Amino acid sequence: MMNFIEELKWRGLFYDMIPGTEAHLTSGKRKGYIGFDPTAVSLGIGNFVQVILLIHLQKAGHIPYALVGGATGMIGDPSGKSAERNLLNEDTLNANVEAQRKQLENYIDLDGKAGHLVNNYDWFKEMNVLHFLRDVGKHLTVNYMLAKDSVKSRMETGLSFTEFSYQLIQGYDFYHLNKEHGVTLQLGGSDQWGNLVAGSELIRRKGGGEVFAATTPLVTKSDGGKFGKTESGNLFIDPKLTSPYKLYQFWLNASDEDAANFIKIFTFLGKEEIESLIEEHQKAPHARMLQNKLAEEATAFIHNQEAVDSSKSASRILFGKAAKDELAAIDEKMFLEIFEGVPQFKVDKNVMTSNVSIVDFLTETTGILNSKGDARRALKENSISINKEKVTDTEMEMTHNHLINNKYVLAQRGKKNYFLVIAE
Repeated sequence: MMNFIEELKWRGLFYDMIPGTEAHLTSGKRKGYIGFDPTAVSLGIGNFVQVILLIHLQKAGHIPYALVGGATGMIGDPSGKSAERNLLNEDTLNANVEAQRKQLENYIDLDGKAGHLVNNYDWFKEMNVLHFLRDVGKHLTVNYMLAKDSVKSRMETGLSFTEFSYQLIQGYDFYHLNKEHGVTLQLGGSDQWGNLVAGSELIRRKGGGEVFAATTPLVTKSDGGKFGKTESGNLFIDPKLTSPYKLYQFWLNASDEDAANFIKIFTFLGKEEIESLIEEHQKAPHARMLQNKLAEEATAFIHNQEAVDSSKSASRILFGKAAKDELAAIDEKMFLEIFEGVPQFKVDKNVMTSNVSIVDFLTETTGILNSKGDARRALKENSISINKEKVTDTEMEMTHNHLINNKYVLAQRGKKNYFLVIAE
């Protein structure tokens, strides 16, 4: 049986644990759980780390429980938050729960034998406030709850009773799963430590058996930036919210230091292979072998191989190695994402049926270049490309045949200066 804690340690996924956790996991088949907060319709790359944790737990021969917080999502976890959360309405929350449930089932075997998917709303929906205060609230003192970092950090800015009670509710989750399912392990991010030990303490005070907990470090970037966020916002695993191409580019653009860390966390390559990859990368870092392998493996796992292949094709466009037919083969959404931020010029589609000269197209039609003299010089220098093909004929005429997907023309001056023409 694989040593789960040892696996986490070399992958950089271990932060802390209740003493005895490792011995507990190496002495038999155990049940462990992680809770997922349905505050968004999709899991993000940040909390996808916890999905990976459950996969490793399953690979180590244990039984994972993925808990979607239909009840806790109504409250809001104050851990790591500097201000009160906005509460979701019930319809939004239920939609998020269902969406995340489907995502979790894509990655973890949750068939009821190898693993389980549960929703804490199922055991909270029949519980009234008096029973909760009597059966749960009396077991943890206010002093004990105030000592938690998630509470202390909010004492100056304010913390509602709703969020203050969150650790009791999450603690009861652990108690319920321990009592009804025999779950003896809770996992989570390091910011969850207070909630995890509150659960173990509740079980102890209610006369339950011995339970354990372990946490992962919060994944960060080497430059101090928040992991899983870009200038355009969060990165999600739902391809409708974050395209596979954008995700592929995120891994591809990782620094050397980050790539060496991320490939341990977000892929399932073995220790020897990863160490060999890092060693080879250090010999020729300019080749970015580590980033390429990370992008391939992580994107294929989160999406599929087809997503990797189309992302590679899109990347070839940016690096000047793609052919015109590859441009036409990419769907419109990805095409626009590739050239997001590129100067755009809108023209009347009828212009493309009037056989306009390449010089006029670059100047009067679009304004890509300032003058016909500039256009002729650029053409003479052989620095103009249309749809990734060099323009060698200075008398070439632009026609509707140059339109990609009957709408776009990609013009280029030199290697890096792109211009997107949109015919409407």
